Amino acid sequence: MAPDITLRNIEQVPPPVGHYSHTATAGGLVFISGQLPVAADGTPRCEAPFEEQAQLVLQNIESCLACAGVTKQHLVSVRVYITDINLWPLFNSIYAAWIGQHRPSRAVAGVAQLHYGAALEIEAVALSE
Repeated sequence: MAPDITLRNIEQVPPPVGHYSHTATAGGLVFISGQLPVAADGTPRCEAPFEEQAQLVLQNIESCLACAGVTKQHLVSVRVYITDINLWPLFNSIYAAWIGQHRPSRAVAGVAQLHYGAALEIEAVALSE
């Protein structure tokens, strides 16, 4: 018997470039693949200022949540990869404004580089409905 796993891609954006799905739902959880600052038409926006990249990545996370039928209030864990850890305070303020009073667990890790030269990437886990 095949496991009960639902794989989804956001319909309004191009499919993932690699061999993965935007979201995978299993065991009552929604796993969101790492999201980069890529516009809805598939164009990487990695030359944009950090604030714009962060907003775009968070929009992509929110689109993935909607694709799975949940909201950011369902998030239980968020992992952030950032190429300049000195931008952590700026990211934290952007993230806090985006998520509001909800405070899921979170990790922020400094990394050497990300695909397309992005400044950040975010992956997350949420409760499914």
